[in-house]
Parts: sequence; C-alpha cells; structure tokens
Amino acid sequence: MNVDKEWQGKAVLITGGGGGIGRATAEKFLEAGAAVAVADIDQARLDEFSRAMGGRGDVAGLVVDVARVGDCQRMVSETVAKFGRLDLLVCAAGIWVEGPSERMTEEDWDRVIDINLKGTFFACRHAIPELEKTEGGIILLSSDLGLNGAAGAAIYCASKGGVSLLAKSLALELAPRGIRCNAICPCDVDTPMLAQQAERFGGGDPEGYLARLRANYPQGPRARFASAEEIADFIFAIASPRLAPLTGACLPIDFGHTAGR
Repeated sequence: MNVDKEWQGKAVLITGGGGGIGRATAEKFLEAGAAVAVADIDQARLDEFSRAMGGRGDVAGLVVDVARVGDCQRMVSETVAKFGRLDLLVCAAGIWVEGPSERMTEEDWDRVIDINLKGTFFACRHAIPELEKTEGGIILLSSDLGLNGAAGAAIYCASKGGVSLLAKSLALELAPRGIRCNAICPCDVDTPMLAQQAERFGGGDPEGYLARLRANYPQGPRARFASAEEIADFIFAIASPRLAPLTGACLPIDFGHTAGR
C-alpha cells in the first residue's frame, strides 16, 4: 500500500470538528487527501473552518448536536450522501464539568453524559452499517481521566470511563464485521476548551489553575500541555488501515500522567 495515498478517495466524519482536537484532526486528514465531514454544534466555527481551508480539500460542515440521536443519524446519512461512503468516524465532541459531587446537579450530569457518552454511542450506532461496507474504523476521544479517577471530576470521569469501555466493547462486537475501534486518552490539551475551563473553574485565577494542572505531570518544570496537533498526529497514525491488529485499545497520550507514581 502506498502510505502517502492510503486516505485518498476515503471519507472521514469528525464530531466536535469545528475546533481544538477535532479541527486539527480534520486538517490532518484533508492534507492526506481524504474527504472530511466536520460536525459541530457551532455554525460560526464551521463557517470559519471552511474559510480557513480555502479549497484545500473536500470538506463538508454539518451543524450537529450529538446529544440528539436524530442529529447523529442525520450526520452519518449526510456524510454518505455527499461522499458516497464512510471509512472512519472520529468522536471528538466533548465537554468538561468539575466541582464537589454534592454540588453537582441533574443538569450537570445530563449535559456531560449526553454529549460525552450518549452522543459518542449514537454516532457509532448509526455509523456502523456504513463502516462495515468499507471495513472502516472508529476512534473515540476518551481521556486520561477515562483511565484514572480524579477528585472533583466524578461526572466527567464517569463519562470518559464509559467511553473507554465502549471502545473495548465495540471492538469485540465489530471485529467479525471488519471494523476496528480504539480510544485515545489524552491529557490536558492546549485548546480553547482548556482556556474556557480555566476561566470557569479557576476561581478567578485561570493561570494558577493551569499551573496546578501542569504540576500533575512528572516532567516537573519542563511540564507542558499537549497540543491539538500532537493529538491529531496520534489519531492519524492509529487510524491507518496498516494497523489492522490494533483494536480494542485505550491509548494514553499524556506525558506519563497515568503511568503511576
């Protein structure tokens, strides 16, 4: 197989594709010659992404709320209608909430679980029949907190722990149908979402909040956050059809954060 051309003529669907990891991943696959459907809840972000791409590839922007099952079904059908096939689903849509569990509300729970876990499942559920036709793949965005717990982040950890086991379960279920499924488990990533997280939960000191996050990494004064482009490179690498044995994995990309202390 010509590695340089392995994505040409193939179609990729990315949820949460208007910004952060999703956007960096979309750019990576477009550069490789894939057609890319970018699903995001924010029309303005989709419009800006389309302008930035400036004809660099075959891209479709889809306004989608993954918390709505009907939207998950529609984004798959619209992707296939435009590109004629689906070879890879990347579920990158997600949100964060934190705070003492006794202060969390039903609304907090429902919003995080609906987007991070329910939306991920139903994106997969509707993509599976199309992926079977192409012997395609699924990559789910879990988290280092989908592998380890964290005080004050019980709802988020529950959602991402669910994503990690969803990847393993789908890998076993779909292997006889030729579909691979893996999860990646990134650490904190330098994206607008992380900046918003620091503003919302930093107690008026977003820089101090970010410094406390960096202190969790074993690099000491060398600690930094991963970039969206680094995570996109990792997604691109493990999505390769050449890695047929890789399925059912939950792969940390976290500077050793989950390796133990």
